[in-house]
Amino acid sequence: MRMDVNKGLPATESRRDLHVWIIENLRMAPVPEKAYGNFFEEHCYIVLHVPQSLKATQGACSDLHYWAGKEAGAEAQDAAEAFVQQLQETLGGATVQHREAQGHESDCFRSYFRSGIIYRRGGLASALTHVETNLYNIQRLLHVQGRKHVSAAEVELSWSSFNKGDIFLLDLGKVMIQWNGPETSIPEKARGLALTCSLRDRERGGRAQIGVVDDEVEATDLMRIMEAVLGCRVGNVPATRPDKSVNQLQKASVRLYHVCEKDEDLVIQELATCPLTQDLLWEEDYYILDQGGFKIYVWQGRLSSLQEKKAAFSRALRFIQAKGYPTYTNVEVVNDGAESASFKQLFQSWSTKQRGNKNFGRLSKSIQVRPDVGKLQSQPELAAQLRMVDDASGKVEVWCIQDLGRQPVDPERHAQLCAGNCYLVLYTYQRMGHVQYILYLWRGHRATTRDVKALNCNAEELDLMYRGALVQEHVTMGSETPHFLAIFQGQLVVFQGHTGHDGKEQPAPATRLFHVQGTDSCNTRTVEVPARASALNSHDIFLLVTASICYLWFGKGCSGDQREMARTAVSAVSGENKETVLEGQEPPGFWEALGGLAPYPSNKRLPEDVSGFQPRLFECSSHMGHLVLTEMVFFSQEDLDKYDIMLLDTWQEIFLWLGEAASKWKKEAVDWGQEYLKTHPAGRSPATPIVVIKQGHEPPTFTGWFLAWDPYKWTNDQSYKEVVDGSLGAMPAICEITAVSTGFSRPAPSQLPPGSRLGRHDPDGQNGQERSQALVDGRVCSGGKRPSGLSVASAWEPLLHTPSLSPLSEQELNDFQLSRGPSNGGADPLTLQTLKGSQDGSGNELQPGPKAGDASTNSHHSSPRPTINGSLPRERLMHQAVEDLPEGVDPARKEFYLSDSDFQEIFGKSKEEFYSMAKWRQQQEKKQLGFF
Repeated sequence: MRMDVNKGLPATESRRDLHVWIIENLRMAPVPEKAYGNFFEEHCYIVLHVPQSLKATQGACSDLHYWAGKEAGAEAQDAAEAFVQQLQETLGGATVQHREAQGHESDCFRSYFRSGIIYRRGGLASALTHVETNLYNIQRLLHVQGRKHVSAAEVELSWSSFNKGDIFLLDLGKVMIQWNGPETSIPEKARGLALTCSLRDRERGGRAQIGVVDDEVEATDLMRIMEAVLGCRVGNVPATRPDKSVNQLQKASVRLYHVCEKDEDLVIQELATCPLTQDLLWEEDYYILDQGGFKIYVWQGRLSSLQEKKAAFSRALRFIQAKGYPTYTNVEVVNDGAESASFKQLFQSWSTKQRGNKNFGRLSKSIQVRPDVGKLQSQPELAAQLRMVDDASGKVEVWCIQDLGRQPVDPERHAQLCAGNCYLVLYTYQRMGHVQYILYLWRGHRATTRDVKALNCNAEELDLMYRGALVQEHVTMGSETPHFLAIFQGQLVVFQGHTGHDGKEQPAPATRLFHVQGTDSCNTRTVEVPARASALNSHDIFLLVTASICYLWFGKGCSGDQREMARTAVSAVSGENKETVLEGQEPPGFWEALGGLAPYPSNKRLPEDVSGFQPRLFECSSHMGHLVLTEMVFFSQEDLDKYDIMLLDTWQEIFLWLGEAASKWKKEAVDWGQEYLKTHPAGRSPATPIVVIKQGHEPPTFTGWFLAWDPYKWTNDQSYKEVVDGSLGAMPAICEITAVSTGFSRPAPSQLPPGSRLGRHDPDGQNGQERSQALVDGRVCSGGKRPSGLSVASAWEPLLHTPSLSPLSEQELNDFQLSRGPSNGGADPLTLQTLKGSQDGSGNELQPGPKAGDASTNSHHSSPRPTINGSLPRERLMHQAVEDLPEGVDPARKEFYLSDSDFQEIFGKSKEEFYSMAKWRQQQEKKQLGFF
């Protein structure tokens, strides 16, 4: 079939930021929103993301992806690439193009699907039926992987698919059992459970029970259900599969190539390796940037030909083949002036003004005029941009590290530090009525390793004294932050040498030279430099101290603000007896004190241009001793979880955020921050300040980088264990079925009807295979095989089956008796109908469960799930106390019992949309509307 790309593109809704199309019969067909995140392996997809929050911003960049399933044909992939090119031409130059392959998607692509990505076997039916809710005749096994970006792939319904290091979800319709490998971490389990609950809410309308197997010995009932479906497990679960994560060291290698065609041959010439500079890119040319074989970037100059631009992906694929890289290597195509944040950060610096780009690139967040610091309290975004938590009027305490301990510094000498020492500077301030702290760990250039270790140890002692409330900022001499300088009111002086054991400095030489830099109290510092003429600079101010007089030397290029600030800054060093000297009018004694006249630089030191960089948020982990980062593109507070260690790179500072459950990894977090800087392909300065923040103690310099910040978001946050043990937490209606609360017993052979079994022999014996199950010690054994998957009515619920196996019949299911297990209160058993209903496609109702507050409800269950058949009038649910609710209504989910039409009218959205929201947002809306 020929593809026709001239019939026009499907219309997009301006209110939505994400659009997904599937390539069906070589045409683009829109995928409904409720099916977003589901991808069939035999198809290709196109995904367009237009950030709505940046829509009003001139030159906001869009992202255009084409995704290829691992079973997709070449014709479909060619069609997807052609459609992407057509969309690109329609959208204009401010669009970044991506090539994605199943299982190897970019962080940008994965960030769109917060609940996770589901890879579905097979292809979509020609009728384009999409994911349907309330379908229960399903039987499949999902292999769940990932930490922040979770994905689940349908695998063979067999124990051979399992391994110890991953999570597997056995989906039986009304029963969903999450099996956690013994080597999985708590964050992985929690995110796997979030995916499971998302599937339940989106595909079952919340009407499914979830069981969690953390320990097979304790979850005997769930294991029996799994064995009834998968068969008897033979041997141990296979070992954890090797982690193929790409660490930062691998990403550190970057090479830039110039690309052109000569006599129909592709000529690729290596230009440079890291660190790269922006001036290497010429606007009339075309380049390939290879990031260690991990990712390939194609940069298209604004004056490059249209033919070159259309050949971007094909050239990248030819480059990948020539290099011997895997075919799934990610490709990103960027246009001159519309580069992605990840591309820009591969260069030492990036200026949006370099080529006069006015129509492309996100707006710079740099402050062009002197702002009002009085607004810092109410405007965290301003605080983040200025790197100032307040106006620096708080309380200051300083300690010098001596003999592995800390000695308090006289307040008169707070602003006088020595390059051979380390200092702790504690700043206390109030924000919104709460006392907050910042502990600066300042390290001089000449400090010993022993002193640096003592600095960190003493900082930990102080943090314990303040019960973990200190924000710790690691500062290196010469790279002090604006707020650090501001608390000394521009009078910070750093002397060479060090403070001795008695707290006194080494004897000062007769002649000393100080370099004064800065124009206001937030950027001024005075640093002692070698007393020789070559240390001078025509654009700066210097103070020369001799035994008899002090010279304040003004270079020809210094400004009035510099001169005014210098007169105040040097008062602690010069005293009253100082003489002002202008460059070119120096007295003979000036040069004699410096050892004679010598050449010195006259070039102006320009501040680092960070206007082209956007902040980036990463999740941190470690593999084989190296840092592994996962980026959260288009990040928000929702990306911060109590189990996380997150790294926020604002280019001028590195923030390390530690979730409540990850605070013990603080030392490792600092090491990761330092490794991040050392391995960064742009050659970042290792002196870049590193700020360590604990959950609940975020300063405005951190929260201001987020579009919105809710300080109460984690007030009622629950741990993974609390969620599994029965609390509603962020996933409502979780019901863990445990051996304590339920028993799953099988009838003895003597109790079975004559000729009956707990499985059926397939009389057809397809593919020459024959299955025969028998009872062995009360367990179902079938040579490790499992019963087949049941047929699925919708193409978006694809069939998983082995032809030689047939599903258990209703009579065979009746042979499984779910009896009450031993428990303190005798919880209601999991009824037979639950398992039967999961294989009954017409069953849309749940069986009645225990009433809220019933004494028979065991603590190992979650709060009772909704048990009312049908819906209830809104007046019986809104603003009703627990005791006034109809029998069987779960008070924690009153809104669930509304009819779909009432729910839509009251909440302004469907139930599926509501339950896909964050828990705190659900609670907030329920409080406002009378359902809390």
